[in-house]
Amino acid sequence: MQAKAERIPMGPESFAVRNNTEVTWIGGGGAMINSRGTVILIDPLLEGFDMPILTEAPFSVEGCGHADAVLITHCDNDHFSRPTLLGIKDKTDIIHTTQYVAGLCSDLGLQAAGHDIHDSFKVKDITITLTPADHAWQNDSPKHAAERHYEMQDFCGFRVETPDGVIWMPGDSRLMQEQLEQKPMDLILMDISDSRWHIGLDGVVNMAEAYPDVPLLPIHWGCVDAPEWKEFNGDPEAVRKLICNPDRLFVKAVGEPFVLPHR
Repeated sequence: MQAKAERIPMGPESFAVRNNTEVTWIGGGGAMINSRGTVILIDPLLEGFDMPILTEAPFSVEGCGHADAVLITHCDNDHFSRPTLLGIKDKTDIIHTTQYVAGLCSDLGLQAAGHDIHDSFKVKDITITLTPADHAWQNDSPKHAAERHYEMQDFCGFRVETPDGVIWMPGDSRLMQEQLEQKPMDLILMDISDSRWHIGLDGVVNMAEAYPDVPLLPIHWGCVDAPEWKEFNGDPEAVRKLICNPDRLFVKAVGEPFVLPHR
């Protein structure tokens, strides 16, 4: 049985100024951060995906409010959604991503800043750093490998340092040693896909052990109607049985915020 995520709609109030930092899973591998009114979208997929959807995003392209920045981890179309990015073009100030994906954005007429792994940049009072990811599955595909050779620097995660705490989005990735040696953080957006080009359940256990007291927000599960695809079929309750300190696994509905504690 495929685990299905619940959904809570998000309205204009979700984009409004507040006195805290809210982190919200917006479906698939995407998230939204509203830190005291600074809004950042990570890998938003709001429309135009080429597979059947089990749980819709909590707001539509039309219902998307202003975003100070969009962060894109890599070029897969469930993360780099061309229809979504074109649909919210006039509602976003800039896209931050890898050098390769920034070039793809430019081809679409989207304003994007390309960065190298470990580069840092600012979005108002938020500091964001690219972290490494290993997700070049395309090189194992004859179709995609014929187009270009994908490099490690084409894929990333993001460390997001807000006034209220640090959020880490590792991104789609096989587990890397460097990912087990990150600076302290206050929340991990944890991909729980048991796929060989994702972290996998063994990787989830290892990452949870590396950061035993950090809250975990499971993502990349329960939104795509594809029972035969491991990439979309994580089950947070199965993860809960495997990790240390399982009470810090916060299973949220799509559109349900997680509030960071004030420092």
